[in-house]
Amino acid sequence: MVVIRAHASEKASRLLEENVITLIVERNATKHQIKRFLEERLGVKVVEVRTLITSKGEKKAYVKLAPGFNARDLAVKLGTV
Repeated sequence: MVVIRAHASEKASRLLEENVITLIVERNATKHQIKRFLEERLGVKVVEVRTLITSKGEKKAYVKLAPGFNARDLAVKLGTV
């Protein structure tokens, strides 16, 4: 399992409007693995994945979805919103 959980914060909520979902992922997961996981398991089309390591040592991924896919719907499906 590449995705640990969806990340809920004020910034993450704002990014949903730009069709970007924020996720906490496994520390050793690559951008390609994150993209493949979301496309195969959740049935969405991913345009871009950006990652960073937080000050808590967690890996955070900002995933931009293709037009036609709704980040807010995915967040609801993952239990964030």
